[in-house]
Amino acid sequence: MSPRSNDSTRGSGQEATPPAGAPPAAETPRPPSAAGRVDALRRFAAAARRGRGPHLASCAVLLAVAMTAGAVAVGGDGRDAARAVPGVSRAVSADVLVRGDLDTAIRSLQTHVRQQPRDFEAWAALGFAQVERARTDGDPSRYTRAERALARSLALRPGNDQALAGQAALAAARHDFAAALDHADRALERNPYSERALCSRIDALVELGRYAEAAKAAAVADRRRPGVPVFTRYAYVRELRGDVRTARRVLHRALDSAAGPADVAYVATALGNLERGQGRYDTALRHYARALAADDAYLPALEGRARAQAADGDRAGAITTLEQVVARSPLPGPLVALGELYEDRGDRAKAREQYALVDAWTALARAGGVDVDLDTALAAADHGDTAEALRAARAAWDRRRTVHTADALAWALHRAGRSAEALPYARRATATGYRDAAFLHHRGMIEKAAGQDRAARASLTAALRLNPGFSPLGARAARAALEDLEAAR
Repeated sequence: MSPRSNDSTRGSGQEATPPAGAPPAAETPRPPSAAGRVDALRRFAAAARRGRGPHLASCAVLLAVAMTAGAVAVGGDGRDAARAVPGVSRAVSADVLVRGDLDTAIRSLQTHVRQQPRDFEAWAALGFAQVERARTDGDPSRYTRAERALARSLALRPGNDQALAGQAALAAARHDFAAALDHADRALERNPYSERALCSRIDALVELGRYAEAAKAAAVADRRRPGVPVFTRYAYVRELRGDVRTARRVLHRALDSAAGPADVAYVATALGNLERGQGRYDTALRHYARALAADDAYLPALEGRARAQAADGDRAGAITTLEQVVARSPLPGPLVALGELYEDRGDRAKAREQYALVDAWTALARAGGVDVDLDTALAAADHGDTAEALRAARAAWDRRRTVHTADALAWALHRAGRSAEALPYARRATATGYRDAAFLHHRGMIEKAAGQDRAARASLTAALRLNPGFSPLGARAARAALEDLEAAR
């Protein structure tokens, strides 16, 4: 969707002293390509299968180094800086920067803070840009660099709202939503019109399961800073309450107001995801096509297109597209989706490789300070250790009680053979009006296992009616369960 010590200035145009122990900026190793990061992840996954415990934790640290190639806090190298656009000559808005080319923005900011190391606004913008880049390239080790840049900004100007808003985005990206809410509130005390803080506050309330408060926060944000970031969050809050019609209308409004390719790609993808979730695959594919026409490298649009292709019966096209996505950004969602497509066509060895990469990514994410319990629970329940799935699901539920954590806990309990205990959580996951075929499928399977056949038929039928291709394996299981229920009548 819904992310230090002061250096003394040595004179205008001169480079800041690099962090202690780091090589000069021009000698900093180049960050690896996306393919290099994925290769490092594969090597770690292979090592992880051979050992656990402390060995795995130490491997995660080494993997983080491999993923970043030893980049220092201000990142980049001399060659990247030389290719950057001219240095930032005034205060830079992170909200403006991240709507353009993130890599160019980061390089420009890195050059600028070397030359002007006491520019607290540039440090805040750099921190926020690193958060956004981590979200797009699947490299959570960037969060450490973001944290350092934001801390540098606050050391230079304590309490500045740009850095506090950046800290809110960083905490949200790490799934520490209580901290994200605290940082956002502090930023808004300083600047009630901070778009980033307003958006992070909505995100935090949603992810804490405080939906009524999130709706109020979205209404406040819409009054203060109407625009694409607020519109998309407002739409999601409405969708969570089952109001798909309003969500669709607001997203179309956001698309009409999109000012540049990045905004068009973002909103068109959100529309595609909404329509795909309602089983309207042709419409979803048109939205993804529009997103990719604006930015042909936009990974969320590629992932959405692949999922819509799979749901619409084009499994080969979906696999090809998802292979492109995970080659550049090995995040749990697309990895699991690709693994299930491989499994559906009978290629279990390739499927297992994707699931192993999920384990590797979660280890790296933990090393970067990310709470990955929800990701772990969902992946492990279907493709891993059910005991680990249940542990992770309980931990996620204890921290934030949302429809998603309720669904994850329900499914983990069911997979552990505790379907009667799972049922209240499955009901809670569907209680807000939010319509998700996977949630309905989980509820139906749990009801069937608990002996509530009539309710199970209703839930499974609703899942397949809403989104008949919601998952290659899940939809097949739902249809088989319905056949069993009909045969038993």
